[in-house]
Amino acid sequence: MISIFTYIIMIAMILSAFKAITAIKLIDSVFFFTFIGIGATLLFALMKAPDVALTEAAVGTGLVTLVFLSTLRKTSKEDESES
Repeated sequence: MISIFTYIIMIAMILSAFKAITAIKLIDSVFFFTFIGIGATLLFALMKAPDVALTEAAVGTGLVTLVFLSTLRKTSKEDESES
């Protein structure tokens, strides 16, 4: 049986996905994408899959966010130097 907490997380993930797509600033998109990963981590933990939850937290939330943020930082520096 699915709890109300699971539905709340799923709705928040769907709203975050929509906001990530429609965000004007790229940093906002990265933030909402990170929130999707956190939601997936919580859902995996609720489904009693701690190994998958830890992998999602490490890779999906942590590593991918760092890659996105470092890419944004490097591209914004290149944009500033070109102008």
